[in-house]
Amino acid sequence: MKKVLILGLLLLVAQASIAQKKKKLFNGKDLSGWVIYGTEKWYVEDGLLISESGPDKGYGYLGTEENFDDFEINLQFKQEANGNSGVFIRSTVDGTKVSGWQVEVAPPGNDTGGIYESYGRGWLVKPEPEKDKALKFGEWNKMKIVVKGDNVTSYLNGVEMVNFTDAKIGEGKGGILLQIHDGGGIKVYWRKIVLKKL
Repeated sequence: MKKVLILGLLLLVAQASIAQKKKKLFNGKDLSGWVIYGTEKWYVEDGLLISESGPDKGYGYLGTEENFDDFEINLQFKQEANGNSGVFIRSTVDGTKVSGWQVEVAPPGNDTGGIYESYGRGWLVKPEPEKDKALKFGEWNKMKIVVKGDNVTSYLNGVEMVNFTDAKIGEGKGGILLQIHDGGGIKVYWRKIVLKKL
């Protein structure tokens, strides 16, 4: 009986330590823990984080106040209209000029899950074209991004999109940012943004 109790306590401690590593980046109520860059719209409605083009039709970013090095992030997004967006890793912003790496979120045929280096080398890796069918445009999609050292792996609805290793990414420092692309007409919904430090 004592062995069973000890084993049960050990399992509870293990579960608690795993739970402590996970962090909700979006609380479903407001933009606590985030910073808006640019004049595009970021707001919370019905428990959802909504990103929408504003009158300036420029680039816009919503960035975490905290920086993250090695992590796994899971989130869900749903696109309306153009839907061109992305999730930046280890990135910094000056005005609306971002330095870092974007895991693409885009309409069908536009390489969702690929990795793009802004104001740098451009596209680093795109998913194989047949993987594009994993994207459910206009519906909720699950994205997972694992960043460890110099490696980034992206998943869309359970499909591995890219697995990419790059020394420059390995040296990167910064936070996580969500993007509104320029051009106007963009609307993307986000929810269940959860990060686990590795």
